[in-house]
Amino acid sequence: NPYTLPEPLREELAQALARVELNRYPDPTGKALRELIARRMDVPAGMELLLGNGSDDLIQIVTFALARPGAAMMFPAPTFVMYGANATLSGMKPLRYALRRDYTLDREAFVAQVRAEQPALIFIAYPNNPTGVLYPEEDVLAVLRAAGGLVVLDEAYHVFARRTFMPRLAEFPNLVVMRTVSKLGLAGIRLGYLVGRPAWIDEFNKVRQAYN
Repeated sequence: NPYTLPEPLREELAQALARVELNRYPDPTGKALRELIARRMDVPAGMELLLGNGSDDLIQIVTFALARPGAAMMFPAPTFVMYGANATLSGMKPLRYALRRDYTLDREAFVAQVRAEQPALIFIAYPNNPTGVLYPEEDVLAVLRAAGGLVVLDEAYHVFARRTFMPRLAEFPNLVVMRTVSKLGLAGIRLGYLVGRPAWIDEFNKVRQAYN
């Protein structure tokens, strides 16, 4: 986002920062912030949040939690480069599924590959980065129903698309939703958050750095 924050808000932030005890370690789980995000972002009841040092940190946490010998990560391509980078870093097999020439998703072919490969982890940027395409909701639902592993919907640009799968988290035990505040003009504070069932968040916390 090329725009700076309004001056009154910048002054308010400066005053708040002046009151922070920067010589002290913060709450390692960010409980107060997680509760605030849950309220402001209409997180469904029964879901838990995980905070990250931007989306990049959360991608690494999820990947490390699911990486094991022979496991695969699948994602449409082209897409956000850090999916494949973390697959390689963690020893997972990256399965890049080529989009059509107009960057749309061939739903039937993608779902067929999901069923054939049974990846442990699928990343779908919704809308996609860098192509800007918002896949039809039915395409994403078809992937969720076919996947035996975890599906991460990366909603970094959800406020521009005005579409989200957040309200549908309770329907799919293999779905988590990931977001960031970077595109809202707050890239410098490095804040991402991931929402999912408590069982998933418990596992991700096992590989999270204490003060990430």
